[in-house]
Amino acid sequence: MATLAEAAVAILATADPIAKARLSRDTAAAWRSGAIAEIGSATPPDRPGRPDRPALLPPAQVKRRKISAAPAGRIALLHALAHIELNAIDLAWDIAARFCQSGLPRGFFEDWVAVGDDESRHFLLLCDRLAALGAGYGDLPAHDGLWEASQSTAHDLMARLALVPLVLEARGLDVTPAMVAKLHAAGDDESAAALQIIHDDEITHVATGRRWFEWEAARQGLEPVAAYHTLVRRYFRGPLKRPFNTASRDKAGFKAAYYEPLASEDLA
Repeated sequence: MATLAEAAVAILATADPIAKARLSRDTAAAWRSGAIAEIGSATPPDRPGRPDRPALLPPAQVKRRKISAAPAGRIALLHALAHIELNAIDLAWDIAARFCQSGLPRGFFEDWVAVGDDESRHFLLLCDRLAALGAGYGDLPAHDGLWEASQSTAHDLMARLALVPLVLEARGLDVTPAMVAKLHAAGDDESAAALQIIHDDEITHVATGRRWFEWEAARQGLEPVAAYHTLVRRYFRGPLKRPFNTASRDKAGFKAAYYEPLASEDLA
């Protein structure tokens, strides 16, 4: 049986999105059952496997559509979210493989296996909603910004934690409630319910990122809030955007002292 790091690299290398999500879920189940017991070591690829579709464009070239009773706007939203979740699968397994020799405790890997499993479940849930609307993942263009964030922080665990769960995923907590409300208003209660599940799970993901960021800061003898400010200023472009969903961020233990001082700064 492969080690966890080897299994993570196999997930990353899988190009077919559905196969990637299913392999991720199977790997998480094998880890929980003890069928995969060793963390091991392996070298993750610079880029994960990807299908021929969707076409990946610069973010500014990806059209946005308004959510309405007509399906096109809802399909565009769900497709964009499915693309985010597909990247999130790879980001979770990449952190497990990339930092497998960093002296981290077993609990770190247990947490990121759980995150990878959640992201896979989210992707498959969104694919089901797209299918119900007569569409599928790959039908529309998407952008590559999320994976670019992983590449810029591949050398530094604290930078990865600061940028991915504590900027990008935390932003998802801010914007998802309004999308849920718009989907309800458009009469798409099923898609709204799917997004609510994703939002609630993402609270735990932000909490995971915050917990291990603070653990690593303590190991390095750093004050975590100050370290977060330094890393976000270094690796993230543009200010953190208000309004913040402070209720959900608070549930994740992600206090305003981390993000409020950065909200008015131009970090480019």
